[in-house]
Amino acid sequence: MDELLFLVHRIPFPPNKGDKIRSWHMLEQLARTHRVRLGCLIDDPHDLRYLDSLQKVCAEVKAVQVSPLQQKIHALLRLRPGKPLSLGYFHHPELQRWVRATVRANNIQKAFVFSSAMAPYLDGLALKRRVLDMVDVDSLKWRELGETSRFPANLVWSREWRTLFAYEKKLAQSFDETIFVSEAEMRRFLEIAPELAARVTWMSNGVDWQRFDPTSSYEDPYPASTNRIVFTGAMDYAPNIDAVEWFVTRVMPILRTMPRFKFGEGPQFWIVGSNPTERVQGLAGSDVHVTGRVADTRPWIQYAGVVVAPLRIARGIQNKVLEGMAMGKIVVATPQAREGIEADHARELLLSESEEGFARLVCEVLDGQWAKLGPAARAAVVQRYDWSERLKGLRAVWQQAA
Repeated sequence: MDELLFLVHRIPFPPNKGDKIRSWHMLEQLARTHRVRLGCLIDDPHDLRYLDSLQKVCAEVKAVQVSPLQQKIHALLRLRPGKPLSLGYFHHPELQRWVRATVRANNIQKAFVFSSAMAPYLDGLALKRRVLDMVDVDSLKWRELGETSRFPANLVWSREWRTLFAYEKKLAQSFDETIFVSEAEMRRFLEIAPELAARVTWMSNGVDWQRFDPTSSYEDPYPASTNRIVFTGAMDYAPNIDAVEWFVTRVMPILRTMPRFKFGEGPQFWIVGSNPTERVQGLAGSDVHVTGRVADTRPWIQYAGVVVAPLRIARGIQNKVLEGMAMGKIVVATPQAREGIEADHARELLLSESEEGFARLVCEVLDGQWAKLGPAARAAVVQRYDWSERLKGLRAVWQQAA
């Protein structure tokens, strides 16, 4: 098998958050046809225990542990006029030295880079084939944050969007192939850079529907309560923070006034995910619960009355939506959270972008009015979102790169 350098900004195991889910399945597929030498960063000490799992599928693993403070210092030290701040955030001298030594020692001619922030590690290397999984057009996320943030944060995000898009465009010109997570994301990129149409493609996320199985048996993680509404996700991620803030401040007040909740227990909103920021923790109250890190999100999904995905800023495919559907739960989402997912309103999930509409749908689900959607959601992801089917184009990408 050919040697392959695989670079990713965060250890791809366990597949328990958005980017790690996709990078793990990419790695797993490529390891079937290549001797993979993996270089990555570890920003969460809890993940150190999973290195053995990666060594079972890779010929070599180099994982450099970093801290958020260290990454911020690197970003500032490497900041240059006209360059995006995020490039320096994921740069580490030790990993750079390993990349150069490993390519030389193993005569590596092929590289797969997950995330544009890792592309600088290939600078100066004479490789025959280079493929980039850009996943999302990250620069547009910063543009949206710039448009919705207050001064002075809006200036930082606006600068990042302009400099990062210029860099993303440069990468798409220089890599043999650039992959996006959805057709919509690819077209969004091509709206600004149409001349690069021949150099880009897309491969959607899947879901491990055998792992997210509604027939599996778990203990109920909730205290005795009804009206359980759950949101899952990394709670130090800005779009997730914005989503739960919107739900707590705009949707929950409407829910509390609905007739269903006037003569019994009110709605109970559970925010389930690692690293909740102070902003997220500050949302906690008598009917809003912040769990922090949990060992497994599946029990929280299984025993919830409804899964919500109220994202207003969303890029690519939302794994939380696919996972909720795979568990046979009814997902109430914004149109932004559903983008790129083949699922129809009132058939496999429910959609609303207004506070009143979102609250009404959540209440209707808890009332049992949409019970048929759960099995339909499960059937849809099993049929359409198997990972091996979604990533079958990876082999063709290498042939095209040649």
